[in-house]
Amino acid sequence: MKKIALLGAGGKMGVRLATNLQGSPYEVMHVEPTEAGRARLKEKTGLDCIDGDNALADADAVLMAVPDRLIGKIAHTFIEKVKPGTAIIMLDAAAPHAGELPKRDDVTYFVTHPCHPPIFNDEVTEEAKNDFFGGVHAKQHIVCALMQGPEEHYAQCEQIARTIYKPVMRAHRCTVEQIAIMEPALAETIGATLCLALREATDEAVRRGVPRQAATDFLLGHLTIELAIAFEIFPEGKFSDGALYAIDQARPQIFREGWLERIFDPKAVQRSVEEICNPPKAA
Repeated sequence: MKKIALLGAGGKMGVRLATNLQGSPYEVMHVEPTEAGRARLKEKTGLDCIDGDNALADADAVLMAVPDRLIGKIAHTFIEKVKPGTAIIMLDAAAPHAGELPKRDDVTYFVTHPCHPPIFNDEVTEEAKNDFFGGVHAKQHIVCALMQGPEEHYAQCEQIARTIYKPVMRAHRCTVEQIAIMEPALAETIGATLCLALREATDEAVRRGVPRQAATDFLLGHLTIELAIAFEIFPEGKFSDGALYAIDQARPQIFREGWLERIFDPKAVQRSVEEICNPPKAA
């Protein structure tokens, strides 16, 4: 896989990927339908776009840097234009897991997603410490899945994934279903929700008279040690008896019984990815 058609090259993610692909062994054909996107790509990278049909016909791999909800819809518009054996690489599992992809047995479907830089890391430069998204200065792990296609395509697609998300540490091989369990269920439905709950709790402490900077410093500092203990990164660390008592008292107040089963139920995950691809209309 030497020739890559990058779809959505002028978007925020597309520019990130185009930047990381510069200087790589790949010949990249940049495709962007909007004038604003083409101008953005030119301004940020100095790169020009080419005709989409020509890029698709010549590509060994098609890299879809497009919004999650549009992956399936856009794939249907070009699937007949690519040659047999082409790898279609997607950056999110929602559309594949929701059954949104067009049926074509002679192409490869590959899904990859960044884990983003870990909280506990060995970064030393200010640029890396402040690269919260990853793919610029900070190292990160990634997940990958070969949904369909020959086994030899896995390693080739993983190498593309390592290039677009660099610098990469571990690349975890998963299934599409497993990536969908991790996002949206684990990282967004639970992770992002609890993060916002922590912010709301901090705001409540401030409302009750705690200085905002003190409340923020106190919580973020405690989260470092609490996460290190919970995830056994600091194996000799233990929650105090007082903390364990507070946890036992808080669980039934904060969480409804059976919440994990409801979130991770396969039907709930399926419904979540389907609604990401086809958002319900507001009542």
